[in-house]
Amino acid sequence: MTEFAETDRILDLKLDEKNVIRRSRDIEHERSVAMYDLLDRNRFKLVEGRTGPYVVHLGLDEDGKRLVFTINDEKDEELLEQGNLHLTPFRRIIRDYFQICESYYDAIKKLSPSQIETIDMARRGLHNEGSDVLRERLEPKMVMDKATARRLFTLVCVLHIRG
Repeated sequence: MTEFAETDRILDLKLDEKNVIRRSRDIEHERSVAMYDLLDRNRFKLVEGRTGPYVVHLGLDEDGKRLVFTINDEKDEELLEQGNLHLTPFRRIIRDYFQICESYYDAIKKLSPSQIETIDMARRGLHNEGSDVLRERLEPKMVMDKATARRLFTLVCVLHIRG
């Protein structure tokens, strides 16, 4: 298990939303909650190099095939040169996650609590799977706790909604 110092955290997160399309109220809510929760409490550090706190810039490349990230210090000076993470391992998870989220949002309007809970359990399972893959893929350069990975996965999904 990774030990984190008090400075091993994301101080600020900047999303590159240049290709964002109009999102539903539910998706915007998920984005704002993930951002707030992430900045409120997270555990994150670079494997090599300087300690935090960090400013993370996160976006997608022009083709939407790679997650692009830069890790800076609290003065927003670059610590980790721009990295790219291929999204192929995430495609199925993201597609399935979007489908189950749509079912969930429809269900809360008309289904019983037990039916909603069943869909929500499946939604959380996919979310966990996505965050685990994210942690594994980023591990050579950075480490984070499970809650931080879950919130980052939410933001990767939000960025994936492109026009």
